[in-house]
Amino acid sequence: MTIFGWLFDPANWTGPQGAPQRLVEHLGYTALTLLIAIIIAVPLGAWIGHTGRGGFLVVGLANGLRALPTLGLLVLLVGAIGIGLLGPLIALVVLAVPPILAGTYAGVRNVDGAVVDAAKGMGMRGRDVLFQVELPNALPLIIGGIRSSLLQVLSTATIAAFVALGGLGRFIIDGLAVRDFGQMIGGSLLVAGLAIVSDLLLAGLQKLLVSPGLQAAAAQRGGKRRLRAVPDKTLTAEAA
Repeated sequence: MTIFGWLFDPANWTGPQGAPQRLVEHLGYTALTLLIAIIIAVPLGAWIGHTGRGGFLVVGLANGLRALPTLGLLVLLVGAIGIGLLGPLIALVVLAVPPILAGTYAGVRNVDGAVVDAAKGMGMRGRDVLFQVELPNALPLIIGGIRSSLLQVLSTATIAAFVALGGLGRFIIDGLAVRDFGQMIGGSLLVAGLAIVSDLLLAGLQKLLVSPGLQAAAAQRGGKRRLRAVPDKTLTAEAA
């Protein structure tokens, strides 16, 4: 079956194995994963960024977890705990934590020191400074980390079908089993489309939650970091 034949076949859009039901399952896996990852990563990243202790832990943990192959980890988990939702969920949480952890840590750590000092000068205690000053100012980077994590989880949640669960990955796995490339490509396009729509929705939510001033400040800090990272080719050429 061709990709257009599969996409426009009404049978693929109805029933318990149709695209709408698989979409709901896929979103369920993703939402549960992100919820657990946020509960783990945001408090940990905020505490480390606020205290300045254990910054090396964030870098090492983020790099180490990102280096783990998700499918390989899933196979190990299934071998240890059996087939079910727990294995894919753990594998996806391991994938989702690093971007949120790094974004929260960087956001809190990079809050302007003068703002923090002013808050302390007004008599705010450490917890008040964190919740009323640092976290609101860190919101652009925190949401950026969540957006990155969301895209990775949405595209990788297809592995749930590898252990007989549902989701949009079901079309890819089932299509591969019978060499139905139209179904495989159709499932892949649905996953890609879902990722694009979800990212646009989060981008809109970020504009609603984050003040324009904070967004501009975050963009300016990002631009300065990029400028420091790129050598000045003009000066190099003149010196030569």
